[in-house]
Amino acid sequence: MSRIVVGLGEMKISSNSADELITYSLGSCLGIAIHDILANIGGLLHVMLPNSRLSPERADSNPYIFADTGVPRLFRAAYELGAQKRRLRVVLVGGARVIRAKGNLNIGKQNYYAVRRLLWRNNVLVAAEEVGGTASRTMKLSMDSGEVTVRINSKFIKRL
Repeated sequence: MSRIVVGLGEMKISSNSADELITYSLGSCLGIAIHDILANIGGLLHVMLPNSRLSPERADSNPYIFADTGVPRLFRAAYELGAQKRRLRVVLVGGARVIRAKGNLNIGKQNYYAVRRLLWRNNVLVAAEEVGGTASRTMKLSMDSGEVTVRINSKFIKRL
């Protein structure tokens, strides 16, 4: 088994059933896992911010930081390997409010809504999610089954 770590603002794709894609520190960040069980293709994206207009220069150097530029690239990369949109299972994890700020500054919620809007506009359904709250999460996609495992605060494990 090969463990592939997806860092902050990164995306990884796999077609190897022995792989596990894992990302840590999903606080306000959002993890998006996609998996096509028939084609055995999956991917994991770790989005940090909702919109690339916040920093176009940063989006040019790393489009995976932002929901609006990272999510389309995740899906295109999977399609290029043979995944089909109608068979993709999509799971969202993270989007917590980990920093208490005055006003309506809730990056986790903004990330979540940005991704949901993108998916909705493209007729992509979400199969499962573990979002919101105040806890940081770890997300793992097992390529052999497409199962997503979530660890909350390094203790609780939930399978999606």
